[in-house]
Amino acid sequence: MFQQVKTAIAGAQILFVAFGAMVLVPLLTGLNPALALLGAGIGTLLFQVLTKRKVPIFLGSSFAFIAPIIAAKTTWGLGATMFGLFAAGFMYFIFAGLIRWRGLEAVHKLLPPVVIGPVIMVIGLSVAVTASQMAMGQAGGEQVIDYSVSILLSCFTFGVTVLVTVFGSKMMKLIPILIGVASGYVLALLLGVVDFQAVIDAPWFAVPQFTSPEINWQAALFMLPVAIAPAIEHIGGIMAIGAVTGKDYTKEPGLDKTLMGDGLGVCAAGLIGGPPVTTYGEVTGAVMITKNSNPVIMTYAAIFAIAMAFFGKFNAFLHSIPMPVMGGVMILLFGTIASLGLKTLIEAQVNLMRPKNLVIVSSVLTVGIGGMLIKLGTMAFSGVGLCALLAIVLNAILPDRE
Repeated sequence: MFQQVKTAIAGAQILFVAFGAMVLVPLLTGLNPALALLGAGIGTLLFQVLTKRKVPIFLGSSFAFIAPIIAAKTTWGLGATMFGLFAAGFMYFIFAGLIRWRGLEAVHKLLPPVVIGPVIMVIGLSVAVTASQMAMGQAGGEQVIDYSVSILLSCFTFGVTVLVTVFGSKMMKLIPILIGVASGYVLALLLGVVDFQAVIDAPWFAVPQFTSPEINWQAALFMLPVAIAPAIEHIGGIMAIGAVTGKDYTKEPGLDKTLMGDGLGVCAAGLIGGPPVTTYGEVTGAVMITKNSNPVIMTYAAIFAIAMAFFGKFNAFLHSIPMPVMGGVMILLFGTIASLGLKTLIEAQVNLMRPKNLVIVSSVLTVGIGGMLIKLGTMAFSGVGLCALLAIVLNAILPDRE
């Protein structure tokens, strides 16, 4: 019983870690945050069914779809956009089929450490700006919370999380992020930053307003290529969590099954009106910090996410957590992911004195962190997806010479 309680608390911590980014996507795109929670919970459970609950992954709202969702809503409306997002999930099944057809060795040849390492680093560093802005109390470039108060809150939260991670007891080290967020929230209460009025006004039970997809093949064709980037990001995410746990999830349960699980989650989210889901780097960071890689904690996190979607007051309470508090935690988590990429290069003894390796690593880091965007008609490649494609292409065409 006590073990189950500890596992449930660890699941709640995972949800806290993912919460800030998970609701940010619907807030930016005009979708319902409650449906983002519901889609993430359902998507994670579907992922676990297909992977036989062997991978400690939580699926949350995908940042890759923010701009396409806004564009599709303006052009075709919300219902057609949801159909396009539902269709985007099938891109994952295409990738899974290719991997099953060509075999895992082809994947390792396509994605050696010199490709995987810098891509994992970009996964962490590409969102470093978001973490810093949250820590400073900024949203969309505007100062939402007083700068001095924001810095105090984020630094305090960061400091508590680090102290618990390094010096805490065994039990405390299982939930350092939860303790850090709770401590930051208490300080925010004392500083008068928390607004409880929304919590008071919110109902205890609230059924989210679902959005039914409307068949629109133009929207589907528009969204399908967008899924290429997060599908490639998924491969990096699976390898990143494998680096943390010391297990090769590309072999067991298999990269084809994890891709299908992620794709099924994307389809499910589109059917109910939520943003597409993807593997979360911050969750991988949480697994690395807590050293708790039991996939059951993701089951609890998914169940809590589904429950939160219908719990009006709790939803409002989580919304009341000040942005700088979450930013303080994100600074640690995103840096942890970047460190994993560096660890991948070091363990594989990638020689950066070789011109091929140097070109791949340097160009991927510059393009990924610099926010480069390449448009090909209706398709747009940027971020982790663009970096992964660039690394794969350079690795395939450049000769490996001294």
